[in-house]
Amino acid sequence: MKRILGFVAILLVALGCLYFAQRHPRHDAVSPNAIVDVAADWQRDLTRAPMHVTRIPDEEEVRTGEQMAKQYEASESSFTPEEKALEVYVNEIGGRVAAHAKRKLPYRFHLVPDSNLINAFALPGGQVFVGKGLLDQLTSEDELAFVLGHEIEHIDHYHAVERVQVEAQFKQLDLEEFAGLAQLPVSLLQDGYSKDEEFEADREGLRLAVTAGYSAQGAVKLLERWTQLYREYVIHAETPTDELGDVAIAGLEGYFRSHPQSSERLAQAREVIANDHLPTDRPLTPFHLEYEVTAQDK
Repeated sequence: MKRILGFVAILLVALGCLYFAQRHPRHDAVSPNAIVDVAADWQRDLTRAPMHVTRIPDEEEVRTGEQMAKQYEASESSFTPEEKALEVYVNEIGGRVAAHAKRKLPYRFHLVPDSNLINAFALPGGQVFVGKGLLDQLTSEDELAFVLGHEIEHIDHYHAVERVQVEAQFKQLDLEEFAGLAQLPVSLLQDGYSKDEEFEADREGLRLAVTAGYSAQGAVKLLERWTQLYREYVIHAETPTDELGDVAIAGLEGYFRSHPQSSERLAQAREVIANDHLPTDRPLTPFHLEYEVTAQDK
């Protein structure tokens, strides 16, 4: 009841502002869209407020993420030499980007050796997983830094742990017992977050990658390519320039379902670059992977 009264009070204040703005045209106008935005922001913050009060300690969050990660961790002994090198590479770039995150957590980056998994996801406490199918789509380290920065920010801004806590409350699991949280399926974090959280992860992930020394153009180039792939393979607006298999196309469709429209993400990235005056002349670093095949690996 208190929440409803609070919402009504805010709405009345907003309507009052709109009324007086219309009576005094010499002042800046307040549009109804602004009222909707305020109400939406207030409602979003209200739903997240209980998590700020009951948020589990970092140590417990780390243990929860480590337990959940066991559901998806691949055995490194089953990796090919290329896959081993990919995981090392992802950890190297991820560690460089994560060093600038606000929350100092034990970040660890895992390869999911599945060429059809065109996605990445973050678990509470610093565990980040990247599908080989997504890495196959990247052409520069800067794109990888943006992808990893995006996932790091889902952790850094408590998106991952809050989602786990909300699901735990829904399933009536004990929030004080981290083992109960670890029972939740990893797929919960693969399905994406709210649009606001995804945009926040994009903005802050871009800034994080740039702070780590990568080009802001990595995000732009990747989102331009996602926009093109969406047109070609999802809405079929154009003839595909490169044929993808049905499974790969299904993977792309899954990625697009769990994220906002790529064109909107691209527009926001360009806005952040302009508003933050991020340098645009820093050259891209090619995606570079080296590994050796020994007799033992064959």
